[in-house]
Amino acid sequence: MHIHILGICGTFMGGLAVIARQLGHQVSGSDQNVYPPMSTQLQQQGIVLMDGYRAENLDAKPDLVIIGNALSRGNTEVEAVLNRGLRYVSGPQWLAEHVLQDKWVLGVAGTHGKTTTTGMLSWILEHQGFKPGFLIGGIPLNFGISARLGESDFFVIEADEYDSAFFDKRSKFVHYRPRTAILNNLEYDHADIFPDLDAIKKQFHHLVRTVPGEGLIIGPECDANINEVLAMGCWTPVAKTSINSDAQWNAQLINNDGSRFDVLMDHQLQGCVEWSLTGNHNVYNALSALAAARHIGILPNDAITALGQFKNVKRRMEVIAEINGVTLYDDFAHHPTAIQTTLDGLRKQVGQQRIIAIVEPRSNTMRLGVHTKTLAESLGNADLAIIYQPEAMGWDLGELKKYAGNIEILASLDEIINKLKFEARYGGHFVLMSNGGFGGIYRRLQDELTS
Repeated sequence: MHIHILGICGTFMGGLAVIARQLGHQVSGSDQNVYPPMSTQLQQQGIVLMDGYRAENLDAKPDLVIIGNALSRGNTEVEAVLNRGLRYVSGPQWLAEHVLQDKWVLGVAGTHGKTTTTGMLSWILEHQGFKPGFLIGGIPLNFGISARLGESDFFVIEADEYDSAFFDKRSKFVHYRPRTAILNNLEYDHADIFPDLDAIKKQFHHLVRTVPGEGLIIGPECDANINEVLAMGCWTPVAKTSINSDAQWNAQLINNDGSRFDVLMDHQLQGCVEWSLTGNHNVYNALSALAAARHIGILPNDAITALGQFKNVKRRMEVIAEINGVTLYDDFAHHPTAIQTTLDGLRKQVGQQRIIAIVEPRSNTMRLGVHTKTLAESLGNADLAIIYQPEAMGWDLGELKKYAGNIEILASLDEIINKLKFEARYGGHFVLMSNGGFGGIYRRLQDELTS
């Protein structure tokens, strides 16, 4: 079958394309944002990429079109699909019907940490010989690919609360019907489709309703929003996680930065995690992954050994260069809490060394200016925070300066690079934070710092 995918370079749709290819389908796709690492991954899989949305992309008459949730009515290629009467479906529905139907699905949901936790859990299963299928919203370095069909009855999936398609406004994760469900956390996000936090809670409760009574739900004991969702009605056992507390799964920090901690299950020591990751958010991610692995029969000590070999996911505090006393990081930041926890972990790791955060507020929620005060406050651990304000931004980022004195607003990539070249004389840690391509600043900055 020839499957054509609209929005193929999105992290979810790109993974879907890889799985469709592994199932033996001919796969093509189009997107208006074709950039690495997803474009590189797709080309390596023999998938035909078309840059831009055009009606002629459909001239090959694909048997099925999978339409990503970033596309809507009025898009040239979407209109052509409808006018030509081609079969079409949302990505989550296709995945549920053709891949997940007979699998033990382990779904990882939450506002933050989905990609990293899904990567951790997939690696634990792989380390123990399960050869799971997975679909991750990034490229885990242990695997080098964001998705695969797998060779077992287990499938690990990043379970996103964003809507499925312009014709299916349910959250993606409602399609997946996990037997093991991780609810990492819950905050207000996706302001373009959710009017308020209660609307997101409702979708999370729809997910809770799909988990069988013999399944397992995992979540942090301290997250009030997750607890409210569970209080709406829960028919499944719940395992709680905590740090330096007494939940069923508890981490006792040995290193304050989260790079070393003991794991206790039911107050019994299971082992010690020693790894390269930092931050309390990653400690919580690890506990959730350990609890999910235990649910399918993997002993905690074995899973802890696997975590010691976990290499994280590309663009999650990935060190991309070390140049003349400057360490450059690429971080897929999309929300103030993610920024805050990431910088907090780095601060605890590097002490008083200089940290400069360079932020592209690219997500729909950030571009709408919903998180003005919280965004400014999230940058508190940076000695300097440089925020990129392109012409198309819908609000004046200068408002951020009302809440923090370490913020500088720059309107072009050239200005940012020149500023960073100046700051590089003093060394430090430069964290590039964006959920997009950031105008290619990663390569340009490396070239400038080495010239």
